[in-house]
Amino acid sequence: METRSKSTDIFCKVIDNLGDIGVCWRLARQLATEHGLDVRLWVDDPAPLVAMASDNAVDVRVCEWSAPFMFDAVADVVIEAFGCALPENYARAMAARTVAPVWVNLEYLGLEDWVEGCHGMASPHPKLSLVKHFFFPGFTARTGGLLRERDLLVRQAGFRGRDELLAESGWRLAAPTTAHESNDPLLVSLFCYDPAPFAPLLAAWVEDDAPLVCLVPPGKPLAVVRACLKGNAPWTMGNVRIIPIPFLSQEAYDELLYACDLNFVRGEDSFVRAQWAGKPFVWQIYPQDKDAHVQKLEAFLDRYRPDPCLARFWRVWNAVNADFKQDWSLLRQALPEVARHNALWREKLLAQEDLASALVNFCSAQV
Repeated sequence: METRSKSTDIFCKVIDNLGDIGVCWRLARQLATEHGLDVRLWVDDPAPLVAMASDNAVDVRVCEWSAPFMFDAVADVVIEAFGCALPENYARAMAARTVAPVWVNLEYLGLEDWVEGCHGMASPHPKLSLVKHFFFPGFTARTGGLLRERDLLVRQAGFRGRDELLAESGWRLAAPTTAHESNDPLLVSLFCYDPAPFAPLLAAWVEDDAPLVCLVPPGKPLAVVRACLKGNAPWTMGNVRIIPIPFLSQEAYDELLYACDLNFVRGEDSFVRAQWAGKPFVWQIYPQDKDAHVQKLEAFLDRYRPDPCLARFWRVWNAVNADFKQDWSLLRQALPEVARHNALWREKLLAQEDLASALVNFCSAQV
């Protein structure tokens, strides 16, 4: 896979929360720019990439996955993202090759211990002469690791700073304040699903009476906020100011995470990026039937081992019935300690091989 002409096809179906395409775009960029691969990203809805992919110079060919599925050749490596199921005619063409391509199913982020035993597992096709391997991103050396660009730390070190970012973006940072005139407001980013208990969180922010500015991207996060508030944005309640922001490219979102004192994140992509940012974060895991997500949340907490007040806040944030009155105050006071913990956690993760490199090495071993 290290040869520049080695072709790679990534197949992705876009879901409404855009996490799948976000992960696939980051991976496609890395395989092309860092490993010199010829990458095609097959996606059923290319529209989200217009705003998500700010770097138009990246040598990734974005191809529309539509019916009937038309293609000129099968790639040497085929990545089926998140079990999206390859087009039947493409799979038959894979089997017809003299040398079958390496076929990988990129799975969702693995959190539980059983993932280590399934990572790399082979699965023969029931009808065709093909073998698919399961590749699990994860937090241990026996998984596929996490997406991490080679220049990540360089870009973080060169971050222009919070004041410059906010000034350039036109977002007013100052929160109304009376008793805290000399204090900078706590800057928070809110990226969440629609079940998020924002109303009780907002009540806790207002009751806390400390200056706070919350930046909210469009889509479900802003819909959650609008459902709790009346009138036109931006909104002001006591010492709290809520400001809608536009849809950000992946690079701009990373900078937002660097700038904020606390980041509310969701799903997988923003969850991982928040960990690379090294700042305090609150995770909303994607809700699943029969509360299967709760087990995953606890599995990560067992590995991450955060401050007890942060762990409690996470559990409440992911609950249906939430009360943040005491939990928010305790968390706000613990944020400096949480930041120190996250810096050490990031150093631990940096010792792992990144996902793109691990995938390249894995595919090379299958040839």
